[in-house]
Amino acid sequence: MRHGYFLRMQAGARILNEITVTGMVLSTAPVGEYDRRVVILTKEQGKVAAFAKGARRPNSPLVGAVNPCTFGEFTLYAGRSSYTIRSAVISDYFAELREDIIGAYYGFYFLEFADYYTKEGNDEREMLKLLYQTMRALIHVRIPNRLIRRIFELRALYINGEGPQVFQCVSCGDKERPALFSVKKGGLVCGKCMQDAWDGMELDTSTLYTMQYIESSRIEKLYTFVVSEKVLSELECVIQRYMEAYVEKKFKSLEILETLL
Repeated sequence: MRHGYFLRMQAGARILNEITVTGMVLSTAPVGEYDRRVVILTKEQGKVAAFAKGARRPNSPLVGAVNPCTFGEFTLYAGRSSYTIRSAVISDYFAELREDIIGAYYGFYFLEFADYYTKEGNDEREMLKLLYQTMRALIHVRIPNRLIRRIFELRALYINGEGPQVFQCVSCGDKERPALFSVKKGGLVCGKCMQDAWDGMELDTSTLYTMQYIESSRIEKLYTFVVSEKVLSELECVIQRYMEAYVEKKFKSLEILETLL
């Protein structure tokens, strides 16, 4: 009788220590002979690291659930110092990316970018939503990958509080005077304040509008437009310069992607 009561107590404690989270796998790494360490960006807990025991065995129920990009619900058991993945119900594997090496490396870059910018315990719902919609855009070929990349980068920087000011002068707040875009100043600088903005760039009106749309629209609406080659080239130029100035991380997946393009 005592033994049965003890087992029921153990089972109850285990249930109390379990949580279910919705998220996307950012990265996975082998541990030991059969296990994996998995990093998941979740809606409820921010970025979470967990162990998937036996996930490298061919007959493991987790074998396909802990690959990068997989999105779904993960049931985690909270141990003393780490989480363990008990089970997973995957709603999207983004399997199409496995058949497109260029698309796959764009995806790996976005995952690595999100991994760099997100933290455990933070509210990362906006970044998770952005990541999910970005992966959907990659597999539904409506707009060029080049545009998807710049939309993702600009919106991710904005979510993190590091995006450029594209609605008013960064110095005086003026919204009416003609302005240049200054990477050094962190955004638009009006004619009255541009004396020391030596790097000021004059942006096409459509390019500026595109940047404003990316920063302000609902994430679900981000990948619903295309731009001319002129605007895309200018967008690439300005965001690339901004990234070089404000993002210190060198992303390995991006380096590989750029050798493939």
